Amino acid sequence: MKIQQKGQLLLELMLTIGLAAILIPALLTGLVASREGKVQQENRMQAVSLLKEAEEAVRFIKENNWNAIADVTVGSAYHPVVSGSTWALTSGTETINGFTRAVTVSNVSRDSAGKIVSSGGTIDPSTKAIDITISWNIPNISTVNSKFLLTRVGNMTYTDTTTTQFNAGTTTTSTVLATTGSGIANDGQVQLGAGGGSQSDWCAPSLTITPHDLPKSGVANAITAIEGRAFAGTGDNASGVSFANLSITTARPPITTTLGTFDGFKTNAVFGDANYGYLGTDNNSKEVVIVNFATNPYSEVGYFNISGSSNGESVFVLGNIGYVINGNTLHTFNLSSKSGSRAQLGSITLDGTATKIYAVGNYAYVAINGTANQLEIIEVSNGGATLTKRSSLTVAGQGGKDIFVNPSGTRAYLATGTSTTQRELFIINTTTKTSPSLVSSYEANGLSPKGVTVVTNNKAILVGTGGEEYQVINIVNETAPTRCGGLNIDSGVNGVSSVLEADGDVYSYIITGDASSEFKIIEGGAGAAFSSTGTFESATFDPYTVDGGINTRSFNRFVATVANPNQTFLKMQVGVAGVNVSNNCTGVSFRYVGPLGSSALDGSGKPIDYFSPVGSTITGLIPLITSGSYQNPGRCFRYKLWFDTSDSTQTPIFYNVIVNYSG
Repeated sequence: MKIQQKGQLLLELMLTIGLAAILIPALLTGLVASREGKVQQENRMQAVSLLKEAEEAVRFIKENNWNAIADVTVGSAYHPVVSGSTWALTSGTETINGFTRAVTVSNVSRDSAGKIVSSGGTIDPSTKAIDITISWNIPNISTVNSKFLLTRVGNMTYTDTTTTQFNAGTTTTSTVLATTGSGIANDGQVQLGAGGGSQSDWCAPSLTITPHDLPKSGVANAITAIEGRAFAGTGDNASGVSFANLSITTARPPITTTLGTFDGFKTNAVFGDANYGYLGTDNNSKEVVIVNFATNPYSEVGYFNISGSSNGESVFVLGNIGYVINGNTLHTFNLSSKSGSRAQLGSITLDGTATKIYAVGNYAYVAINGTANQLEIIEVSNGGATLTKRSSLTVAGQGGKDIFVNPSGTRAYLATGTSTTQRELFIINTTTKTSPSLVSSYEANGLSPKGVTVVTNNKAILVGTGGEEYQVINIVNETAPTRCGGLNIDSGVNGVSSVLEADGDVYSYIITGDASSEFKIIEGGAGAAFSSTGTFESATFDPYTVDGGINTRSFNRFVATVANPNQTFLKMQVGVAGVNVSNNCTGVSFRYVGPLGSSALDGSGKPIDYFSPVGSTITGLIPLITSGSYQNPGRCFRYKLWFDTSDSTQTPIFYNVIVNYSG
């Protein structure tokens, strides 16, 4: 029994020793860990406090002076110090009560869309990455850190939009005009010169130029013109002569005299050049009569006869091919010689009774007097012998009355009969001859159209009887044509033509029902001689004039509002430069670049790298580079524009630009 008790006591002792061997180390470790954990927690709290202090110090430095952040050595350690009454960064780490504090600044890169990228892209000098680290070694090696981005103080903008601002720049065969209807005081725009004197404006027409009385008292019914000449058909009734050749001086104001007349036919249409006149007549054996200007008096030198009983309703001449329409047929005839009976080259039956024809290149555009297929496009090939219908178009209007086609053949302007429920002018995209499409239409408000032409500065002129007889239409936004001016001529306007003179002046010529002053001249344009190409260099913008700060700025991006009509081109470059030795922008040299940072020009002196319109805006990131005199960040900013048009009726327009910068 005693032996059994002794064995039990021995077992209990062994269990006690085993449990102690397990529990005592754990208890001791827990006690030690508890003491160290408390120290670590206290250290972490101190580290976070130092971290927050450094964050606030760095942000304060950035707000006070961006360059104090931007100019440090990227990737090197710095730490904040109190300098006088403010914070500053000084190189190296610092140790505070066993804690090491380091501030590191890194570059930030962005892609072409402005998004931050980890590799590639372009360094953004207006953004820096900040990495603050607090480290300590006791009781354990530990760190806390904070990473964030800093950008320059505020995003500021500068806007160029007023005539005062634009006039401070430099125009080269471009001009500065007032912009109407924007609601902005003194609002302006820059564009190519569009002809006329300093006060001329298509949208403010006047009858101040002395009119001319055509011979006899007939009603003028047809007109066409070239520089220095106008050709009028005055045989709408028996009281007038068939044809009058008018001389018009290039002086301002122009003076009109009658060079000569020709009679003997009732005239439906006229066309003229420097040496000959072409009359569409009611004579069934001479539907087209060719008049020689070299004889005195003028004499018939040749003619074209359409078989059968018919009239020459509209005549056009292009090169050695003559065009005439009668009824529903288009004829071409040979004008390699003007003498005698001219041979027919070809003919084609049209969809309806034709009223007017206009030829550009290898195509004839015909206005049809019907409520369907009011426009037909005919391809002319094989020297005029082959006529092929390429397309027709129906518009929501009455029958076609007149047609004008731009020099490139990409737009047709179709005037139709008056209607109380339908419109009277239609702008048609004829770029693709096999599928013309309607761009827009215009309501003439009671005018019964008889003629249409398109002139410089994105304007169309519609004339006729009733309503406002002379209407000027702004087609700079061709999807929404709007009236911008006009004249009431109660006797009616029976036709219109326009000229662009070599000296840059522009005029419209009209024939009216006024018996003693049928021929009238209206000056148009936009205040400067016409030019098909030009440049504009803006005035210098120095942010110092706005905020008084002398630091460099980062010029970030811009957005410009423009008009870029069909067949026109607008190119833009930007320039950023540093200040001169006097710490201002006077006389500094600008290097203009495009989005790729290149300033290279082609053989014609136009930029290879440039910003271009998308719709009605030009926008882009201003390159953040240093290349020669181009320095961004910098403090002096300019932009340069290149204007071009291949269509004398259209011009690109620059309305305004907003430049975003920071610093």
